[in-house]
Amino acid sequence: MRTFSPLYLVSPLVWCVSGIVADNGRIPLYRVPRLRSSNRQNLDVHTDLSLDTSNQFAYLVHVGSIGGQDFAVLLDTGSSDLWVVSSDCTGDDCAGVRKYRKTPTYNSSNMAFELNYLMGNVSGTVGSETITLGEFEVSSQIFAVANQTDGLGLHAPRAAPWWRICSRRSTTVLACFFAYKLGRDEASSSFTIGQLDPAYANSTGDLTYNPVYASGGSLYDYWKLPLQSLTVNGTSFSLSKSHVDGARAPIAVLDTGTTLVLGPTKDVARFWESVGGARQTTRGWEVPCNRAVVIGMVLGEGQTQKEYTIDPADINWKEGSVGDGWCLGGVQGNDEVFSADWLLGDTFLRNVYVTHHAATDGQPPRIGLRGLTDPTIALAAFTDDRGVDPGGPVQVRAHADHTNTLTGGGICGVAAASGFVAGAVILVLVFTFTGYRRKY
Repeated sequence: MRTFSPLYLVSPLVWCVSGIVADNGRIPLYRVPRLRSSNRQNLDVHTDLSLDTSNQFAYLVHVGSIGGQDFAVLLDTGSSDLWVVSSDCTGDDCAGVRKYRKTPTYNSSNMAFELNYLMGNVSGTVGSETITLGEFEVSSQIFAVANQTDGLGLHAPRAAPWWRICSRRSTTVLACFFAYKLGRDEASSSFTIGQLDPAYANSTGDLTYNPVYASGGSLYDYWKLPLQSLTVNGTSFSLSKSHVDGARAPIAVLDTGTTLVLGPTKDVARFWESVGGARQTTRGWEVPCNRAVVIGMVLGEGQTQKEYTIDPADINWKEGSVGDGWCLGGVQGNDEVFSADWLLGDTFLRNVYVTHHAATDGQPPRIGLRGLTDPTIALAAFTDDRGVDPGGPVQVRAHADHTNTLTGGGICGVAAASGFVAGAVILVLVFTFTGYRRKY
């Protein structure tokens, strides 16, 4: 096991220190069901319940240990803090949860922390501890110990993600990245550190790269890219103007910790009208389970702008079925996304192979994408599984009303603690609640 002193705390979990990366960069990644929240008394009246009442899934990795105690954590590229439930937490919300017990290597800062999520909250103290991941050991990793949680519906340790900055002195800065493919079953996901999975890419040239969008031209806070437009069955579908200051196109966050794709409510309503046959309920947008539609997302800028196809099974989400032939839509509306316009959750990310790269002295942090969904093959598989769609095509409402201006309230689906610092590379979070969960 290699031992490193800490650099700086940021958010997710890849270490690339002084040019050293893991010889075996593979870490098991598993898709597991989330538990639904049992406490809904504190729900905000504006909360969209489509995820809270649906059958969700999380992508968990084994962090190794925190102070010698094993925890499973959720791979979450939309969060920025690591926290675990303390043995001092005795409330009903903590019952049955694996709890962290302080060790001789734990060092408390006596600094209080509190996070308020869309559903529920957590509070406790900030400290540091020895943490391992694979063959790496990092001493004095900053994290939070939760003494009280409320309304989170936990059934396992809950932690938000944490990062390490790759050393600027590294002679192998190109290896300072993590890569993932989110699977559709329990065992088909991939997660690697410092190397590509040859099942999805043989070289870096197989991916298209874009710099992470910097808010205000200087601040790197989340893994963000410009989202130029959508396509609906091959027809271009424009989007509302961005509410992010200075953005020439809508901005999207890649968020493995969110189940669905979230966007402005007016764009999403127009989207489902263009799909046809959909209805809006208290759960969100629902669609007949045999409604077939091929959606693309056009991401990036300039010469690296590219369309990435989404499998019809992710747009028409059978695992969110409500019965009577209706399925939950893989795209839902929410205007409470702060610092971006869209959240691209698992229903998009299952269709791409993704790499997240640390910043170097010569370039900003980058995101690499490779589309994995063939629209013809995916549509044929969807029809074989669901049956022939009896509904005919509808007219695509291609043009957005650009007189509309969006207002951003709190973060929804994106964690809002200390943002992700340029140069940070991989994150993890123990979250077994809901894909909408984030601070504010």
